[in-house]
Amino acid sequence: RLGQVNNLGDQNELFLKVFSGEVLTAFTEKNVMADKLMTRTISSGKSAQFPLTGKIGAEYHVPGQEITGLNLPAAERGITIDDLLISHAFISNLDEAKNHFDVRLEFSKQLGATLAREFDKRIARTICLAARASARVTGASGGTVINGGATAETDGSVLAGLIFRAARTLDEKDVPEQDRYCVVRPQQYYNLVQAKDNINKDWGGLGSYAEGNILKIAGIPIIKSNNLPNSNVAAVTGERNTYSGDFTNTVAAVFHKASVGTVKLMDLSTEMSGPDYHIQRQATLMVAKYAMGHGILMPECAVEITKAV
Repeated sequence: RLGQVNNLGDQNELFLKVFSGEVLTAFTEKNVMADKLMTRTISSGKSAQFPLTGKIGAEYHVPGQEITGLNLPAAERGITIDDLLISHAFISNLDEAKNHFDVRLEFSKQLGATLAREFDKRIARTICLAARASARVTGASGGTVINGGATAETDGSVLAGLIFRAARTLDEKDVPEQDRYCVVRPQQYYNLVQAKDNINKDWGGLGSYAEGNILKIAGIPIIKSNNLPNSNVAAVTGERNTYSGDFTNTVAAVFHKASVGTVKLMDLSTEMSGPDYHIQRQATLMVAKYAMGHGILMPECAVEITKAV
């Protein structure tokens, strides 16, 4: 049996390993947000805490006065694990035999791509919600929403100016320049490319009109994603964190990695062998899954760019 290791043991052992690899590859290829935020992995439990600190003050010393230390504003943010998110497919052995392409390969890619898409959607919405949130630590700043007007969505030069404004806002809040990102939908991405000043090498632009890409604006890498929200999103059963809100006017999100955190209880994994093969149905059940949660950490690190209401 082709699925056995050295012709011994489980008849599907090798199939499981191939399947897992395909899903992991698809997840990595489709996911653009996973490495751009704070992540904590836990081995057990339902939530994890992220410590948050503000800024400590300074004062002139009076000779002879005891130095006892100033108070450092601090808080913590707990992020709860959402219910198990799964993507699954049921493949008939007969249908698989009739197909002229590798059915399991294609299904495994689709399962991974689906989970990656759901991951990015929740992260993008959480970033926008962070931009709308108030400060978590005493003395710190809240998030920022910049209303760029109707042309923010259609004019690449206008949007570029708003990204510069977002960068200035983060500077004014002492947010580090490293690990900043800007995520836009494809239409706005190509608007930026077609506004040629953004990629003009004489201006220090990075990108190519011919290649249709733009690397940075105001020192911030530009990420293209279909998963930036653009509608009114309702809460879904199984979500233990808030990902819902009205994102109808969202055009772009500029953020630092400290704006949002992810807690992983069960990283991406797959199942296909053993009881997932149904003899009575002559079919194989393929399941990809993970258990994670996402939440706001430091709102001052997030800026949402919107169009006019």
